[in-house]
This record gives sequence, C-alpha cells and structure tokens, in this order.
Amino acid sequence: MKKVIVTGGSGFIGSNLVKFLLKKKYFVINIDKLSYSANPYNTQNFNKNKNYIFFKLDLNNKNKITKILRKYKPDGIFNLAAETHVDRSIDKPRNFIDSNILGTYNLLESILAYKKKIKLVHVSTDEVYGDIIKGRSDEKSSYNPSSPYSSSKASADHLIKAYIRTYKIPAVISNCCNNYGPNQFPEKLIPKLIFNIIHNKPLPIYGKGKNSREWMHVKDHCEALLLIYLKGKIGESYNIGSGINLRNIEIAKKLLKIAKNNYIKINKKTKIKFVKDRPGHDIRYALNNKKILKKLGWKAKISLELGLSQTFNWYLNNKNFFNSVSKKLYINRLGLKI
Repeated sequence: MKKVIVTGGSGFIGSNLVKFLLKKKYFVINIDKLSYSANPYNTQNFNKNKNYIFFKLDLNNKNKITKILRKYKPDGIFNLAAETHVDRSIDKPRNFIDSNILGTYNLLESILAYKKKIKLVHVSTDEVYGDIIKGRSDEKSSYNPSSPYSSSKASADHLIKAYIRTYKIPAVISNCCNNYGPNQFPEKLIPKLIFNIIHNKPLPIYGKGKNSREWMHVKDHCEALLLIYLKGKIGESYNIGSGINLRNIEIAKKLLKIAKNNYIKINKKTKIKFVKDRPGHDIRYALNNKKILKKLGWKAKISLELGLSQTFNWYLNNKNFFNSVSKKLYINRLGLKI
C-alpha cells in the first residue's frame, strides 16, 4: 500500500482529498496545524480508519516534519497547507507570509533533510496570474499577483521551482481555479451564500457582482491532483480549470433558484445586497487547461448545476458543520453576520 502525506488535510480541499485517497486505497498521513479554517468535523469519519493518521503540526516545525518522513517513508506529498482568504490577507499579511512562504520553505528543507526521493505536488492557485480581462492564462503566462494572498502563493511557487532546479527535488505545481463543495469554510462565497439563504439573511456581494470566477467541484480537483501525482512530469506546472466562468451575482441567483427548488422559503430579507468592494479586487480569473487535457487526459466532469445542487444539499444535511465553526471566526467583513 502506497503512503502519502496531505498537508492541510483538515481544511476544505485537503479533507476532500484525504477522503478521495482513502477510497483509492492509499495510506494517508494528514499534517495540519488546525488553524481557524481547518475543522476536525471535516475528518471525523476517517479517525477510525486504519489507513489514516493525523498529526497536529505546523509545517514550520522542520525537525518534526523530517522525523515523520523518516518514520513513515511516504511515497509522495500533496502540499495544501495554506492561508487562503484574500480579505484576511489584506488585514494580516504576516500570517500568509508565515504559512504560505515560510511553511513551503520548511517543507522543502524537510524533504532535503530526509535525503530520499519523494514526489511533491504543490497546490497553488489561478490568482497568481492576476486579472485576466480577456482570454485565459496558460502555464507560460507571467505571474501578476494582486493581493498579499496571491503574492504569497506566487512566492511559494517560485520557491518550488528553484528547489527543483537547484536541489533536484521531484516536484510538480498545480494552479487551480475556484473550488466549491462539502466542508468549505463559511467565509468563502458559496457556503456563505448558502448559510445566509438557509437562515433568511441578506446575500452580500462585492461591488456590483460583476467579478468573474472560474468554478469547479472539489471532487474534480481531487481527481486531477491524483493524476498529476501519478503521471505529471517533474518540474512542470499544470492548470486545473473547468472552463466555466460566472459572475458572483450569477452564482447568487443560481443558489436562490436551487433553494426555491428545494422548497426553502425565501423571505424579504433574503435578497442580494451589494456592499463596498474589497481593495484591489481582481475582475476576472480564467485558466487555459489544454495542457492537462492533452498531456494527462483530464477534464472536469461535474456540471455546475449538478455540483451546486449537491453542495447546497450537503450543507442542508450537515448543519452541524456550521455549528462546529466558531461564529466569532466568520463574522463577515462586509458588515453582515453570516
């Protein structure tokens, strides 16, 4: 049985990846420091699985990370440990420097100290390319990050590339579009809107809602990551995109329609409310995913309509997920409690 490490395995994408890998018969070692957006609720169903083990640990603890590598001798690492919310990066950039840059640095140094070849899949974001007003960014596009968050992810990507060239670390980088699905922390757009719809609250949308994002179900992302791990070429980057772009206001309208189809009563308070835009808000992200399709044969399978409906129903059936998150942590910066 192959062993892999998933860093950040108690977060949104990480916990979905752990679940996916366990189903694929991998032994999974989850390393997560359990910051505010990580949640033991996300992994409660794995705790008794004989092929799963959890370590509460910060990636910046290089010595302990190295000890885990030497003890368990994993075949690969999926690095998803990161601070990810743009608004929080604007408020406190230092947290993003510590987690996204220094955390990646110390993980790389741990791999060097381990002194054995181990394939690393470093999970990045489409935001490193910055605003894409027209067309779609491919793997050769220049980095042009706008926020402290995207800048910290861009820095981590460059560190990975430097360690590949200088120290011959076998690594690949994935740059993914916006994900949605189960277990997502409710400060992010889709779970935030779902929560507010369920609880008859206004739906806050930045600016005029024209900002466009590319959306993909987290399960499709997990399948792509495993394929990149198995077949991705060392030193390469792969864009993981669905090709489906929608404006934020369109997402809100789709979720309202799904609510009505589920016979959820919508009162007068549950309506779209435009609020002051965030500083430096990018207008549009869009990825060209032809490389991963051509080289690895991957493409997203879950339609947005089906995926949003399944996600809405998951939150309806898992209301304890919201209860497991401290309300103090997701007071919306838009002036609305969610």
